[in-house]
Amino acid sequence: MSIAKQAKSVYEADFREKLEAEHFGEFVAIEPESRESFIAETFIDAAMAAKEAFPNKKSFVIRIGHEAAIHIGAATK
Repeated sequence: MSIAKQAKSVYEADFREKLEAEHFGEFVAIEPESRESFIAETFIDAAMAAKEAFPNKKSFVIRIGHEAAIHIGAATK
């Protein structure tokens, strides 16, 4: 299973309800093997916190309460 799928599974099982109530719109980096999470106001801050804690492991960043972490392109009417 990919890191993204593992992290999304951990998010759903362990974090979704609480994080969406308390940190909607912020970012969470999840290292799926340890199931540790790192919450920040920006994508890069969450990613760097995970990298600092687990320099030799991959993490995945999720925007809390959104389908995608970032949006590319202009909105359409």
